[in-house]
Amino acid sequence: MKSKNIRNFSIIAHIDHGKSTLADRLIETTNTIEKRDISAQVLDNMDLEQERGITIKSHAIRMEYTAKDGITYSFNLIDTPGHVDFAYEVSRALAACEGAILIVDAAQGIEAQTFSNLYKAIEADLDIVPVLNKIDLPAARPEEIGLEVAELLGCEPEDVIKISAKNGIGIEDVLEAVVDQIPAPKGEEKEPVKALIFDSYFDKYRGVVMYVRVMEGTLKRKDVIKFFTHGDKFEIEELGYLRMEREATKELKAGEIGYIIANIKEIHHAKVGDTITTVENGAIEPLDGYQDVKPMVYSGLYPIEGGSYDELKDALGKLSLNDASFVYEPEVSDALGHGFRAGFLGLLHMEIIQERLDREFNCSVISTIPSVKFQVTLKTGKELIINNPDDLPDLSSIDYIKEPFIKATLLTHVDYIGSVMKLCQEKRGIYTTTTYIDDITAELHYELPLAEVVLDFFDKLKSVSSGYASFDYEYIESRQADMVKLDILINGEPVDAFSVIIHREKSYYYGRELTKKLKGLIPKHLFDVAIQAAIGSKIISRTSISARRKDVLAKCYGGDISRKKKLLNKQKEGKKRMKQIGSVDVPQEAFLAVLKIDDQ
Repeated sequence: MKSKNIRNFSIIAHIDHGKSTLADRLIETTNTIEKRDISAQVLDNMDLEQERGITIKSHAIRMEYTAKDGITYSFNLIDTPGHVDFAYEVSRALAACEGAILIVDAAQGIEAQTFSNLYKAIEADLDIVPVLNKIDLPAARPEEIGLEVAELLGCEPEDVIKISAKNGIGIEDVLEAVVDQIPAPKGEEKEPVKALIFDSYFDKYRGVVMYVRVMEGTLKRKDVIKFFTHGDKFEIEELGYLRMEREATKELKAGEIGYIIANIKEIHHAKVGDTITTVENGAIEPLDGYQDVKPMVYSGLYPIEGGSYDELKDALGKLSLNDASFVYEPEVSDALGHGFRAGFLGLLHMEIIQERLDREFNCSVISTIPSVKFQVTLKTGKELIINNPDDLPDLSSIDYIKEPFIKATLLTHVDYIGSVMKLCQEKRGIYTTTTYIDDITAELHYELPLAEVVLDFFDKLKSVSSGYASFDYEYIESRQADMVKLDILINGEPVDAFSVIIHREKSYYYGRELTKKLKGLIPKHLFDVAIQAAIGSKIISRTSISARRKDVLAKCYGGDISRKKKLLNKQKEGKKRMKQIGSVDVPQEAFLAVLKIDDQ
């Protein structure tokens, strides 16, 4: 098809504002799929995506639409994830498009990720089609929210298309707006090839399948291609268009979106954002914007059953085939045995991996406290990157520690500004600015330590704002901070699974609360069990679990007191010996307790 009749666009929105539902209606209206085959969230092919109502991976589909002017257009729709954890994938999907449909919920209005994704689209120089969804809901405020969207984009209120994706209201208007408002792709078919990888997945029969947008030139079957990031070369076995199933074709021209299969066996060879060119008459410079995606959150994953280590290893290997951003390596814990140290893009990514391990591979795991990546500079000048508290050197050898900071954008109802600001201050936040979107909505900007966010910040934000506040963030830099390693000692022995790198001013409260919680979770033994929180050799908190005591005097029905004392002293000596050689059983619930420590 001629490039002037191609429209490449994405759908962007906050979570649960109706991206996937609108995609369903567009697919149905263009007869890309028979109506009998349509299901809710048809592009979301994971059970987890269907159940949670979220998009985890980008999905692309090609549709044919005959507009009112009688011309048939080829639409390439990329449905992107909405969560902040997948911001880089969203940016690369947007780079493959010329326009974007911005969806705003007519009941909930503009939220944090609405701004975030809109700014990404504007940075990518995309044309925006504003759409107001869910106008048929009883709580909808189409006129009011439509005015807010118009003010945000600098357009007229009547330019905001009002639809109900669920009931199919206004879908034709959206399709016509795509034709009229989103420009055709530019790029010359005879130029050296430049193709952007915006997603990839592993097919167990064909190897890595890459989703690409051809920016310049023409790719053909049997062409030998190379990647700019690592320079490896492969021959194209198959290429084609992305409909509900792969549709092979002879070539992909400038402006088109499709897939490439080139007998690639490692997902890490096809990194999202990388540029492909041909070996013969190839491009000299890659496309802009590539980043090497690095994990932001780390946690230990250990099998609940000790004999399940091999099954967990196999499951993680299979998961990593389809997720290049997920990394892991073996580690050993004195408390939990053999397991893996895994890196994730964020908390949702971590939750999804754990859920998939349980569902798809029947692997139940215990995860340790989420941690972030710290930059440690020793007094010798040597620099270390630490993501596991056990790897932190002795404090006496450390010059300083840097922790990652994020720029947070929080949208909230004006009634909850005080509560949200208090929460941010408790999390060591640095206030930047406040902007009022309208009479009832405020946008707060804070700089926050990522370590304070990874545990329970989002849950607490929803709690203090009665569910109204929304949150988005981006990494800015690492800053020097007074961080210490807090250890938990049980019977004098450190339990590495409870260790955490924490700010010094919060360590005393955290240590006190954790020892108190562990006291209620660890069962009584036949000897006293001491639970201590320590920074280095300094004990900052302590509690004890008293011994489960046998009544050795039960058989004494009288007689001299010396006999009773003799029995009690004998019991006391026995407990002392038992404490020296006895081991403490720590139940699994105790390892989960560290995730539920309430802040001051």
